[in-house]
Amino acid sequence: MTLFRRSEFIIACILFAAMIIIGLINPAFWSLDNLFGLLRSNVIIGIMALGVLVVMISGGIDVSFTAFAAAAMYLTIKLMIYTGYEGVFLPFVAATLIGLFLGAFNAFFIHTFRMIPLIVTLGTGSVVRGLLLGLVGTSVINIDKMPQQLIAFAKTDLVSLTSATGTNFGLTAMILIYLGLALVTHLFLRYTLAGRSIFALGGAPEAANRVGFNTRRTLIFVYCFAGALAGFAGLLHGSMIWLANPRDFAGLELDVIAAVVLGGASIFGGRGSVIGTLLGVFMLVMVKNSLIIMKVDTTWQRVVVGLIIIVATALTAWRDRKKLV
Repeated sequence: MTLFRRSEFIIACILFAAMIIIGLINPAFWSLDNLFGLLRSNVIIGIMALGVLVVMISGGIDVSFTAFAAAAMYLTIKLMIYTGYEGVFLPFVAATLIGLFLGAFNAFFIHTFRMIPLIVTLGTGSVVRGLLLGLVGTSVINIDKMPQQLIAFAKTDLVSLTSATGTNFGLTAMILIYLGLALVTHLFLRYTLAGRSIFALGGAPEAANRVGFNTRRTLIFVYCFAGALAGFAGLLHGSMIWLANPRDFAGLELDVIAAVVLGGASIFGGRGSVIGTLLGVFMLVMVKNSLIIMKVDTTWQRVVVGLIIIVATALTAWRDRKKLV
């Protein structure tokens, strides 16, 4: 009986129903090409959403991660071109560390000056984006200049097929990286003391302090974690689309936050799950993909995303208040 009342089960049922309805409206939805494309579109948003989930569980909010992702991607690729480095592992480590370092700035200002996370992350995101464009450059690094080893890495497919029209398509192996990070995040949140401290911080900060949790360390960790995942996702994004644009990810924070809230995370903190976030990401990507298939203008797509944020936030707020009564 508990299963049927869990938010993840309800989200899964809504997702299943939406897939059936969309499939009936447009049978092309069920083509392997489209489904593989859907899964591919989940990767970058999903990795970023894992970081945002952890921040939201702690009772915070982060809108700077897209700027951090763009900075980590562009700086790392610029450095690879300058040095002529031909590996893959170290660039991803570097991008992750850049994101982690920038995330630490968020934690420093929020904890030291007791500032509102939304204001801090709006400011740091704007500063990082401005410095990137003003000091590093605004030019797009296209496929001709992109490090070919990154492209080759991101082109790896688990399954490769040929459509009836003769075009090749496949299921990207990057989905394994996404699912691997999701599994690690799930295990960390559910089975470690540090993971429990994040829920405690978001649910009742004063109580968390009284029972002995180091809330300062927890706060630093969540923003560094979100920044690190953003940096990693940024470089992976550049590898998957074969170019590096310092203006990338502008506005994507709304999609990511919408997916996390849609997945059942509480805007008040103390509640959320990796499984719910995975479902929320898939649902959001599916809705946007379906609007594209139905040739809905991009302006109206933003309207739909905005409505999803409002409705999902209202439902989670109503659920949380109902539990308090």
